[in-house]
Amino acid sequence: MNKKVYSILILLLSFLCVMTLTGCHSLTQRANTQDNWSKIKKDKKVTIGLDVTFVPMGYENKNGQITGFDVDLAKAVFKKYDIKPIFQQIDWSMNVTELRNGTIDLIWNGFSATPERKKNVAFTKPYLSNEQELVTLKSSHINNFNDMHNKILGAQSGSSGLNDINNNPKVLKDKIKNNYPILYNSFTNAFIDLTHGRIDGLLIDSNYANYYIAHQSDPSMYKVSTGKFPNEEFSVGLRKGDKTMKNKINAGLSELAKTGELKKICHKWFGEKYKSPLLNLEKQSQQKEG
Repeated sequence: MNKKVYSILILLLSFLCVMTLTGCHSLTQRANTQDNWSKIKKDKKVTIGLDVTFVPMGYENKNGQITGFDVDLAKAVFKKYDIKPIFQQIDWSMNVTELRNGTIDLIWNGFSATPERKKNVAFTKPYLSNEQELVTLKSSHINNFNDMHNKILGAQSGSSGLNDINNNPKVLKDKIKNNYPILYNSFTNAFIDLTHGRIDGLLIDSNYANYYIAHQSDPSMYKVSTGKFPNEEFSVGLRKGDKTMKNKINAGLSELAKTGELKKICHKWFGEKYKSPLLNLEKQSQQKEG
């Protein structure tokens, strides 16, 4: 092959690569900006991304079925529109990427509406309150965040707790060993390491912590403490172009709060240990009407 032909082939390959990348970028841009409600309504299905180890929000039970609070809530909302939710396992650290490239339509799995996430994701109204808790073994005598000096902390990759650690270093990051936590793909694995003493503490969502500890054979072996991280609220994450779906989900959530169905779902999964901004608004509305 002479040099001229070789050069032409290289140019052609370079052109094809550029066109492919441009095409992929265009598809991603289109997925983020267009309103997909008509297609979802026509197909009668919506794909929801979740971490299948996130008890009790959305997880795979021992029978291999995906269940949980958010699963029940999503089914109840979309039942009103005759749409079937398809729950798809994703790498939680890649949740926003999966949403933006169109692999999933929604992130609905204990997803905190943080300022950082709002730069790339649209959010529905909040439906459940949350806070970050430090879980330790009672035998460790770690009673608060200050006791974590030079101790090993665990956190989940891509979690709002990890964002809190990085954004508020004086609260915990500056205290812990190596000034950075051990990262886990799931809270389940982190709890296993905590129980076996491989880490000293675990920063975790309060809803997960309360449920997980309550279902252990000896809940008294754990201690839970809170620090000065900002309180959080769970919302549904959408692409910014999906304004119609955002409005539909908001309307569905409000209706569930009004009919009492949201309260039933909360009670099923959390007993009396939950706070819902939607239920608080509904209660205030009823008091005004009364």
